[in-house]
Amino acid sequence: MPADQIDDDEWIHAEGQRIGRRIRQVREHHNLTQEAVVLAVPINRAHYQDIEAGRANPTLRTLLRIARAIGVPIDELFR
Repeated sequence: MPADQIDDDEWIHAEGQRIGRRIRQVREHHNLTQEAVVLAVPINRAHYQDIEAGRANPTLRTLLRIARAIGVPIDELFR
């Protein structure tokens, strides 16, 4: 595996974690529980927890649904 691909994988992993932390921050800022978001999306709770932890690779559709459930535009999840 080329060295630049390893760097890309590490970067992607770090960005996934950063986005997951941001989703959690926005959710908490809006005084929502994980359960409230899980029910509104709907999504499996374990998968949602993995998204917030940066361990999952959610689809754009899932991210759009999460943003809608929280009540923010999707770009708010990436700031």
